[in-house]
Amino acid sequence: MKSAVETLNPTRVRLSIEVPFEELKDSLDAAYKKINQQVTVKGFRKGKIPARVIDQRFGRGAVLEEAVNDALPKFYTEAVNEAELNVLGQPEVDITELKDGETLNFTAEVDVRPAIEIPDYSGIEVEVDAVEVTDEDVEKSVEQLRDRFASTSPVERAAEDGDVVTIDLEAKVDGEVLEDGVASGVSYTIGSGELLDGIDDAVKGLEAGGEATFTSQLKGGSAEGKDAEVTVKVTQVAARELPALDDDFAQLASEFDTLDELKADSRKRLENMKQYDQATQAQERVLEKLLDLVEVPVPEKLLEDEVNTRKHNLEHHQLGQMGLDIEKYLEIQGKTVEEFDAETREQAVKGIKTQFVLDELVNKEKLNVNQEELTEHLMRRAASSGMSPDQFAQAVVEGGQVPMLVGEVARGKALAVVVEAATVKDTNGEVVDLEDDEDEATEAPAEESTEA
Repeated sequence: MKSAVETLNPTRVRLSIEVPFEELKDSLDAAYKKINQQVTVKGFRKGKIPARVIDQRFGRGAVLEEAVNDALPKFYTEAVNEAELNVLGQPEVDITELKDGETLNFTAEVDVRPAIEIPDYSGIEVEVDAVEVTDEDVEKSVEQLRDRFASTSPVERAAEDGDVVTIDLEAKVDGEVLEDGVASGVSYTIGSGELLDGIDDAVKGLEAGGEATFTSQLKGGSAEGKDAEVTVKVTQVAARELPALDDDFAQLASEFDTLDELKADSRKRLENMKQYDQATQAQERVLEKLLDLVEVPVPEKLLEDEVNTRKHNLEHHQLGQMGLDIEKYLEIQGKTVEEFDAETREQAVKGIKTQFVLDELVNKEKLNVNQEELTEHLMRRAASSGMSPDQFAQAVVEGGQVPMLVGEVARGKALAVVVEAATVKDTNGEVVDLEDDEDEATEAPAEESTEA
């Protein structure tokens, strides 16, 4: 076999392959054997029909077609390996010449990973938000915890903001009560915004036994999106009572003995969260700067496939779980179809470029992934997917996705190398040490990139 490579553009090549006919012998033998098992000829046992009889009865062309279809993948793969090409996707194959007993010539056009030159990235500088936890932040955190331990008790007065009311609802559209528009004994906190628009104004000022009617656009159900006349009746008004902020509350709501200890722990937790957010912000901004430094041509076919995959996942998985279609989603987002398409394409381009650049860095820096790193990554992915580690690992193995996970970890390590070399300062001008937060934070871009 002989092969030659022609570069069509930075991301696509054409392989021209010549195969001497004698190299098709194994595929021809396999073709005769396959046809033997599929046909019957009077006077011959099944599977024992001579080749000359098959040629006479069914045509030499049918045998050659079967043999060539069997041989093409093998010779294509040999040519790719010989040329040391990093191909993407499936090739477009064209048989240019087939002479029985002489030669098989064919071409294969296929996308390839572009050659990328990684420049010196040690000069990258980015600015991130400073980690600052104020007394107000701590008080807000403690108040949120306090709110979770609030109790309610019925009161004989008109409903006010923050009260918990028990209500009955009835919705009508065009004067007809909806089958799914009646509900009784609904508990609602005034001001929470968890039910219909306009309900807060309707129930405020009502005592138990009082009712009001208001108009609101329905957010779900059989008449979703339509204006309905809603009658609400208050059956009970209850005031929320917050526990006193003292040491007893700290013991009730946490493992701490004093309120001061609880506040100190809240401050530490908030600092940790902001440090993680800071590390995530740093790696995102470093990645942006890195991509700006590198010229990355994107294969058009790969880009179109990635755009279609992202749209499919959004429409059939993410939106489906929320009970939305693409039209409703765009309405909620306030975007046109054209804006959505442009945004999706931009995200796909960034994902492809990110993977290409980080993969090149993996090779350049000779980064490897060990079993411990892969296991830790698998545990995190399992937690985010809502599956147990064993279930997730089984799904990964059965789906042949282990190389994908290895790639994610390797790309995360590559980005960590760049972040470590960069200068990261906060908005106060202080140099930020990201060593403690880098491991988990740098995994996000690797997972968001495409798997070409």
